Parts: sequence; structure tokens; C-alpha cells
Amino acid sequence: MYITRDEDIRYVILLSVIPGKEMSEELIRAHVGHLKELDRQGKLVLCGPFTDYRGGMVIIKAAGYEEAKAVAEADPYVQAGVESYELRTWELSCEGNNHMGMG
Repeated sequence: MYITRDEDIRYVILLSVIPGKEMSEELIRAHVGHLKELDRQGKLVLCGPFTDYRGGMVIIKAAGYEEAKAVAEADPYVQAGVESYELRTWELSCEGNNHMGMG
């Protein structure tokens, strides 16, 4: 029987631009500052904008769903109401967990 390990969980924050909302350079810099702080804390895994959709994705490590939700809601884009977010719990399939017990 396979048991999910905490170290195999990441949280995916999908950001979507809200139509009609404007982003200023100041807001973009605040968002980047937020990402840099997550990176400094060792929580940021990957991030970046989509090239085919107005929005982006931030993948983080967090102690649990509530912490990940707090990170998403602390994003300046979300706080300013220019982007909404969707939070997903992502379980990694990797050699370390024998591809979720199926490898």
C-alpha cells in the first residue's frame, strides 16, 4: 500500500488576470518581491507567466493547505484584486516514492 509522504507534496497556485483590471509597474514589482521572499524562505519551487493565457503559475512548498492558501492570498496581485487564484495540491511522482508505489 502506498502512503503519501509530506516531502512529495507541492502546492500549485494558478493565477488568472481579472478582465478590465490594470497592473502598474509598482504592483508588478511588489509581486516579484513576494516571489523573491518565498524563494529566500525556501518555499518557491517554480514560477512564471503563461505565454498562451493571461496569468501564471507559482509552485511552492508549504506545511499544509492552509499555509499555501495564506501564501496565495498574500500575493500583491490577489490583494489588489487584479488576479484571482486557484489552489491545487500536487503530489509528485518520482523515483524517491517509487512513482507513487507503481514504479
